This record gives sequence, structure tokens and C-alpha cells, in this order.
Amino acid sequence: MTYIYPNDLKAKPTLWLWALRDVAVTGICLVLSVLALVELRLVPPLICTVLYAFLSIRVEDASILDFLKYAMCFLFLKQQHFQWKEREN
Repeated sequence: MTYIYPNDLKAKPTLWLWALRDVAVTGICLVLSVLALVELRLVPPLICTVLYAFLSIRVEDASILDFLKYAMCFLFLKQQHFQWKEREN
């Protein structure tokens, strides 16, 4: 039996281009979206699920979703603290 481990043993487990957490979230949302589409004729949940799946694709341990999270925190959610000092010559 052959076991394949990531290089540093600290890498997140992945399946194809997604982290396993993203695969689980996408799968659950996909089932709920299809139910909403069939029962209620609602398309937006399916669009949101496909958008999440696209944004969470990981390439070299980075995704567009991570970048958007960091940008939102930097620009809107976390307070930036700047300290101005006089320059000494």
C-alpha cells in the first residue's frame, strides 16, 4: 500500500483545485441550491454557489476568495492605526 503525503505535512488537504472544506461547503450549498431551484424556482442560490466554487479555487495555496477577505479586512473591517512622528536629523 502506498501513502502520499504533502511535502511539509502542514499543507491543507486538497481535492483537485479546492481545499476539502471548500469542497464540503460547495457540495452542501449545491444540494440546497438545486432544491431551491426545483421547488421555488430560485436561481440566485445556484449562482452564488457557482461563484463561491470559482472564487475558492486554490493555486499554489492561494485563492481569489482569500485575497478578497484580506482586502475587505484591510479596507473596511479592521481599524488602521498610523502614528506620525517628527523626523530627527
